[in-house]
Amino acid sequence: MKQYDVIIIGSGQAGNPLARKMAKAGKKVAMIEKRLVGGTCINDGCTPTKAMVASARAAYLAGRCNNLGVHIDGYRVDMPQIKKRRDAIVEHSRSGNEKSLQDDPNIDLLMGEASFTGHKTVQVKLNAGGTEELQAGQIFIDAGTQPTVPDVEGLQEVGYLTSTTILDLDYVPEHILIIGGNYIALEYGQMFRRFGSQITILERGPRIMSHEDDDVATEIHKILEEEGIAIHGNSQAVRFEKDSNGKILATVNLNGKQEELNCSHILIAAGRVPQTKVLNLQATGVEVDEKGYIKVDDQLQTNMPGIYALGDIKGGPAFTHIAYNDFTIVYRNLLEGDNLTTAGRPVPYCMFTDPQLGRVGITETEARKQGLNIKVAVLKMENVARAVEVGETRGLMKAVVDADTKQILGAAILGEEGGEIMSVLQMAMEGGITHDRIRYCVFAHPTYSESLNNLFMKLDS
Repeated sequence: MKQYDVIIIGSGQAGNPLARKMAKAGKKVAMIEKRLVGGTCINDGCTPTKAMVASARAAYLAGRCNNLGVHIDGYRVDMPQIKKRRDAIVEHSRSGNEKSLQDDPNIDLLMGEASFTGHKTVQVKLNAGGTEELQAGQIFIDAGTQPTVPDVEGLQEVGYLTSTTILDLDYVPEHILIIGGNYIALEYGQMFRRFGSQITILERGPRIMSHEDDDVATEIHKILEEEGIAIHGNSQAVRFEKDSNGKILATVNLNGKQEELNCSHILIAAGRVPQTKVLNLQATGVEVDEKGYIKVDDQLQTNMPGIYALGDIKGGPAFTHIAYNDFTIVYRNLLEGDNLTTAGRPVPYCMFTDPQLGRVGITETEARKQGLNIKVAVLKMENVARAVEVGETRGLMKAVVDADTKQILGAAILGEEGGEIMSVLQMAMEGGITHDRIRYCVFAHPTYSESLNNLFMKLDS
């Protein structure tokens, strides 16, 4: 059995930098990765999808820039070229991460599947064959999640795509039926619609974007429908089969009425589940919740001292930047003697539809449920000078503020560069800058952030 100071399971956005930090501190580290170095973000998530979103936006602009006085005739979408560009970006990121691990003399990179066999004892089933037994005083689990697949009659027989396997396509599907109506579903739906696919979205709940305020979700719904995407709330798939032409025939329940739809592909975007089953956590005594997520305290330690869980596998907000922040909390506590926690940290995020949705803090709905004394400011992007000038007036800016203290409690920016504008408000929240100061702040003209003056002007009356 090989002895290490540190074992890290999963080379995602928490595991990779943690391995390097621990190695730099002189610890002998085993990094175990069963598939691809870099985790979901680099290989199947942020990096490849945002590269493709850029291509989809270029196609969208080529098809609608007549109103800007630019006429483009006969443009075409070259999916093999889009895939080639995307894969090159992914490979650059992945190879850089892999090289940094392999070149460190204090890190052993083991490609294989990890499972616990005893207290702080891990067996690795190596991809190249054989097994290795490892033991360490500190173990960090960053094994992430995987797409969940609903149990629908005929789904396995007709075949389906997930957010991972859809990236293998080098052609434009004729008609994608998407199961799910949240962030991943909407990003992929708009992207492939712009490439030329017909898109139908089935959302089990009454509306898409169930975690957002009604007005924000309604605005997103309108934007997507204007681009030709069919969205059905209160709907779910009942059965799938192949018709006589080899196409997929979907029997779906739409608002209580059963109908049949034809499609060429099915994309499952109905959530994700933690990759904890294969880890055999019971062998080392680590507790999980009813959904299989690893339970941790606010310093990311499990119920077993010396074993930590970081990133998506512990539940909570499933974002790359949260996983990275998990890493910074853990290494500063263990290596620098800090006493940091996850309590009260901000959870900003951005959905990269076009226009983007940038979000931070609490929603209006959450604030009212908590009984807070609030004011709400809303500014349509059609009233934002910069948006008018660039010809992108879809969306809105929205902020929730404390009526007594004037502190900003939350913001939703649905507009071009929505994530960047949201980040301005996040910085104000972090620094305790009140909405009245932003109301009179001098911003450069003409920028999107300048319209935060106008947003908070809505609270003058």
